[in-house]
Amino acid sequence: MIKISSLLIGTLAFSIGAFAQPNVKPVSVPNGWHLTDQSSTGFYGISLDKAYDFLKTKSLKSKTVTVAVIDGGIDTTQEDLKDVLWTNTKEIPGNGIDDDKNGYVDDVHGWNFLGNKDGRNVKEDSYEAARVYYSLKNKWQGKSESSVTPKERAEYEMYQAAKQKVVGDVDVQQSGALKQILPRFKAGDAIIRKELGKEEYNGNDLQNYNSQDPTASFVKGMVLNISKANDNFDITNTQLISELEGEVRKFENASNPPPNYRGDIVGDNERDINDRFYGNNDIMTATPMHGTHCAGIIAAIRNNYKGVDGVADNVRIMMVRAVPDGDEHDKDIANAIRYAVDNGAKIISMSFGKDFSPEKRWVDDAFRYAESKGVLLVKAAGNDNKNIDSLATYPSSTFLDGKGRASNVITVGASGDPLNGGLVAKFSNFGMKEVDVFAPGVNIYSTIPGVHSYGNLSGTSMACPVVAGVAALLLEYFPYLTPQQVKMAIEKSAVIPGLKVTNPETRDQVELAEISKTGGIINAYGAVKYASTIKASVPAKIPLPKTRIKKVKKK
Repeated sequence: MIKISSLLIGTLAFSIGAFAQPNVKPVSVPNGWHLTDQSSTGFYGISLDKAYDFLKTKSLKSKTVTVAVIDGGIDTTQEDLKDVLWTNTKEIPGNGIDDDKNGYVDDVHGWNFLGNKDGRNVKEDSYEAARVYYSLKNKWQGKSESSVTPKERAEYEMYQAAKQKVVGDVDVQQSGALKQILPRFKAGDAIIRKELGKEEYNGNDLQNYNSQDPTASFVKGMVLNISKANDNFDITNTQLISELEGEVRKFENASNPPPNYRGDIVGDNERDINDRFYGNNDIMTATPMHGTHCAGIIAAIRNNYKGVDGVADNVRIMMVRAVPDGDEHDKDIANAIRYAVDNGAKIISMSFGKDFSPEKRWVDDAFRYAESKGVLLVKAAGNDNKNIDSLATYPSSTFLDGKGRASNVITVGASGDPLNGGLVAKFSNFGMKEVDVFAPGVNIYSTIPGVHSYGNLSGTSMACPVVAGVAALLLEYFPYLTPQQVKMAIEKSAVIPGLKVTNPETRDQVELAEISKTGGIINAYGAVKYASTIKASVPAKIPLPKTRIKKVKKK
C-alpha cells in the first residue's frame, strides 16, 4: 500500500493552507486497467486476456496452486475471496485440537503470528528503527568508533543509523504540526461520519460534500489534498488516521522508547527463534484492509460478474498474518515463511518492508528454506522513492553472511501509466540491481473488507501481488517449473516501454533499464508464451543449509 505518511509530510505545509480549496476531480482510469493490453486499450496493463487466450490454444488443464499472502489479515467473508481461501483439510475446524500436529491449533485457512491464544491480537506496533535504537542505546551511547571491535562493527553501524533515523531526522516543526492536526482531524472526522451516515469514507465521498462546520471542512480539504497527491481518491479516513497516529508515534520515539506492543500481547520469547508455536488462528482480526486487497489482486474469482477479476484462475489463498500497523518483526516473518512452505504454498507474496532488520539471519534462514523447498518469494520494493541498490530495505534477498543471494526471489517496483501519473509510480523504490521488474501498482482496483466491497489502492504492495498472480498462473499450467524458471519467464518476457520514464527520486527522464534489472514491465501474455517453451526437467537439488531452527516440542 502507498506510504501515505511520506506524502502527507511532504504536502503538509501546502495542505494546511489549502484545506478550503474547491473540489478536485479524481484521475479517471478504468477499474482493472492493470489487467488490460496496451495495444488495444492504451493502458500499460499486463495483457491478461491474451495470456488466457494463448493458454486455451494449448488445451492445457490447470492445477490448483496455493499462494501464501503474508500480510495484516484478510476478510474471510468477502464475496470474491471466501471460496478461494486455502483450507487445511487435515484440521477439524473449531475443535480446539491441533489435529494435524503441526503446532498450530485450528489453522483452517492460515495462521496469525500476531495473536495470543487468549484471543487478543496485535493491531498497531512501533517502527524498527526505534526498537533498534533503544535496544542498543545503553550499550553504544557515548562510545567512540575506535572502541568498536570488528565483530561488533555491524551492530554499531546499525545503532548509529537507527539513532540518525529516530533522533537526527526529527523535524520539530512537523512534529508539532502533526500533534495539532491529529485531534482536529479526529474531531472533524466524527462530524463527517455523522453527516454522511457512514463510518468509513474516502475522497470520492467528499467530492459533493459540504459542511457548515469549519473542522469538517478542514478534514475534507486534507483528505482531498492527500488523495490528489497520491492520485488515489479511495484512501479512507481510517487509513489517514492510522497514518497520522503512526507519524505521531515516530516523533514521540525521539524522546521515549516505544511501548512493547507485540510483546505485551503475543507472550512468546521474541529472542528465541525456536519458540515458534505461538499466535492464534484469527486471520481476519482488526486490520484486514491491506491483505484483503492484495489477496484479491491475485485470486478474486474470475468471470463471476462480481467486483473484480484476480490474475490467476485456480489458486487458493493462505493468509499468514505477520504484519501490524507499524513495522513487522523479523521473527514473525521468518516463521510466517516457514509456515507457508510447510503447509504447501508454492508462492509467497510479501507486500511489506522496513529500513532495519536486526535479526536478518533468521529471515535469511527462512529464505534459504523456501529456496530448498522450491517455493518462490515475491516481494514489494517499497514506497520511499529511493534507490535500494545503495539504501537497503528489508527483507533483502542478499544474505547477511556474504554467501550470495536467494535465487527464488522477485523484487517488484510499481508502474503506472502515462495517462495516470506516469509510467513509473512516483513513490516506487527502484534499483538496477535490486528491483527485478516493474508491475502495475497505481490505482489498482481490488477487494476490500466488506462482503460486497471493492476499492482502489496504490503502492508496490499492489504491484507485488500482480507478479505473484502471474507466477501462480504459470505454475497452474506449467507445474513442473522451478521458482528460478518462473522468475526467468517473468523477467525475460517483461515489456520494455518505448518511452523514457521519470526517476522517482531525481525526477530525471531515464530509461527503465537505468532503474531496474530487466528494464521492463511484467506481461502475462509474454510470460505464458515463454514458459511454454521451457521443457520439464529434473530440478537441481538445492541443499538445505545449516539452520538455527531446532526440533522442539510443540505447545
